[in-house]
Amino acid sequence: MRLLMLGGTGFVGSAIVAEGVRRGWTVTMFNRGVHGPTPPGVHRLRGDRTVPGGLAELTGGAWDVVVDTWDGAPRAVRDAATLLRSAGHYAYVSSCSVYAPPVLPGGGEESAVVSSAADDTGDDDYARCKAGGELAATGVFGDRALLVRAGLILGPGEDIGRLPWWLRRVTRGGDVLAPGPADLPVQYVDVRDLAAFTLDRAAEGVGGAFNVISRPGHTTMGELLAEAVAAIGADARLRWTDPEVILAAGIEPWNDLPIWIPPGHEYRWLQQCGVEKAYAAGLTCRPVAETVGDTWRWLDRVGTVPPRAGRPVRAAVGLDPTREAALLSAQHPR
Repeated sequence: MRLLMLGGTGFVGSAIVAEGVRRGWTVTMFNRGVHGPTPPGVHRLRGDRTVPGGLAELTGGAWDVVVDTWDGAPRAVRDAATLLRSAGHYAYVSSCSVYAPPVLPGGGEESAVVSSAADDTGDDDYARCKAGGELAATGVFGDRALLVRAGLILGPGEDIGRLPWWLRRVTRGGDVLAPGPADLPVQYVDVRDLAAFTLDRAAEGVGGAFNVISRPGHTTMGELLAEAVAAIGADARLRWTDPEVILAAGIEPWNDLPIWIPPGHEYRWLQQCGVEKAYAAGLTCRPVAETVGDTWRWLDRVGTVPPRAGRPVRAAVGLDPTREAALLSAQHPR
């Protein structure tokens, strides 16, 4: 199979390139050539899809599968898909964020999405950008377009730092503010499982939208943090604290305490997405111990969370140690 990866140096793109190489496919990356090395055995084409004539290096190429992770202005997806319309299949890595609020827990791919357009040039609204990218891909490729609506993505190479923040926090040891309840279900997808699903379905010629994320409760906050402690072997003590106490202290779910979305929160649906269609199509998700352990070994090797390739710098995630210590002292006095 001949794979063209548009981008390929970021978190998801790198995993898809690695999976293509592992399968023995002929892999080509197209990007500006300013972020990250070219993996052994991968051909690199250079260009900037956001400028006039920036796709010229793709002209005349022949590929069986194209994968696109673009999260900027949808017009860039439209332009690339139009140029590459002779390719066999176009897989666009989208997001469950495309669903229009209010989103019902357990909702599937039939749920309404936010309003957008394939020729939109705006890039300041993530949900609209991804929804517009979907329209652009399907507008050119029709049922040869695979829409991979990812949920929370974890695993080695993560460039936002959600799971890495927890791992670094555990390495500091001592009392760790653990957001309850411990049995709170967590839904996510390992980036390697996302990559495998994307290439499997694209190679089969499967089109349409899929919520690509584990079943709700694939793990829990308790299991996730326990695996972090076990993987690192640090002297860390998880101090489970009620959500109401944490929220009353002004601590924000998802940003201050990554991954955690407590019961009743307006975004709780993000960890309660319907996934039966993806599982029926062949999605498999590895155990949480493997995701946590492999992420720790990667992070310990590279030392720091990498910058997001080609995208604006995001605010750092994770709770300030002084705020954590203050709440722990009040709720769990020694």
